[in-house]
Amino acid sequence: MKKRIFLLIITVFTVCGAIAQQSTPTFLKTPKDKIDQFMDMRFGMFIHFGPVTLRGTEIGWSRNQQVAQDDYDSLYKEFNPALFNADAWVKAAKDAGMKYLTITAKHHDGFCLWPTSYSGYNISNSPFKRDIVGELAKACKKQGIVFCIYCTVLDWHDADYPIHNPNDKKFNVKGDMRAFVNRMKNELHELITNYKPTMLWFDGFWEEPWTKEYGQEVYQYIKTVDPSVVINNRLGKGDPTKFSEGSVGDYLTPEQQIGKLDMVNPWESCITICNQWAWKPNDSMKSLKECLQTLAKTAGGNGNLLFNVGPMMDGRMEARQVKRLAEIGSWLKQNGTAIYSTKGGPYKPNDSYATTRKGNKIYIELFKKDGAMLTLPAIPGIKITKAGWLSGNALTFTQNDGIKINLPDTLPDENVSVIELDIDKNAELIPVI
Repeated sequence: MKKRIFLLIITVFTVCGAIAQQSTPTFLKTPKDKIDQFMDMRFGMFIHFGPVTLRGTEIGWSRNQQVAQDDYDSLYKEFNPALFNADAWVKAAKDAGMKYLTITAKHHDGFCLWPTSYSGYNISNSPFKRDIVGELAKACKKQGIVFCIYCTVLDWHDADYPIHNPNDKKFNVKGDMRAFVNRMKNELHELITNYKPTMLWFDGFWEEPWTKEYGQEVYQYIKTVDPSVVINNRLGKGDPTKFSEGSVGDYLTPEQQIGKLDMVNPWESCITICNQWAWKPNDSMKSLKECLQTLAKTAGGNGNLLFNVGPMMDGRMEARQVKRLAEIGSWLKQNGTAIYSTKGGPYKPNDSYATTRKGNKIYIELFKKDGAMLTLPAIPGIKITKAGWLSGNALTFTQNDGIKINLPDTLPDENVSVIELDIDKNAELIPVI
């Protein structure tokens, strides 16, 4: 009798355990190696483009502000960027030394740059008609640039999304979030299966209709379509510069600021080459020095830089922006080994320098000369075996009381000069100093 009771108890526990196991869904995550490969690229191009270029105002945000809603929503009827050339855009990214490209397939205004079957508010119904997302995907594949896609969470144009005005945070239309999320999944299925993006960049997560639960649902859906797609952390809620209870996504996304040194959590700063994300006539542009130092500080903090350009209404990138990008690329041809596939640190970036590391080498991206020598804190248990400019000329140094590197009267590069240190151990294992 006792044996039967014992067997019955065992059976009950086994069945309950099986039921519990079946009722607990597995949360699919992007494989770590895919995120690591994405982070190794270090430098990418962000492109904000759409019918709003006809007004020269900010994409999405100028609707109901500088541009009346009816006017804004009708711009697609005139949108005909006849000089758009996907190969030229991708070449500009490649010449800049960028490894990936991210296009705003759909921004907050709801206009789709691909001929989606789930909304009539798309490029096929403009005078231009051509599939901008598709042409860019093909050009990226041809030129060896990794293709990525931006897709908004909110959509002020969609009848099922309960907010239609960015200045009104209340639910000002009835809407149907279930229908909205289902349509969003369908659009994402098109984007993933038709264009094969390596990464999806979401935005517009902050308004009340969108919840963490919707974000988790969409994240899991994406993983069923393509498990390897990398996803930024703006599918959930909360501060995008740090992971929290509300976060959904693979990496952090500081905006218009350089992220802080973080050897644990992957991150990518999105920063504009001018001031506005979308094209603006005569917008002020960053100097080469600022561009290069921004890139160096980002890599020195162990992050990626997604650098934004906004093409003009006719589809061309401004010549001055293309030239600036090429200047960045020229610097990277000489110094890219100190940026690509490196780890940040071991020193925190500051106004004078940033550092990166790879194997048994530490790279110092020097921004300015503060004296006859560069003085760095000592690295316990580490011996420097050689020091010199990345371009080849040796530098004398001492390492008795900290690291002191003697500098010439004039630095090799007025913007960013790179010093290479050879050490006797794996630099990537050094704790942050």
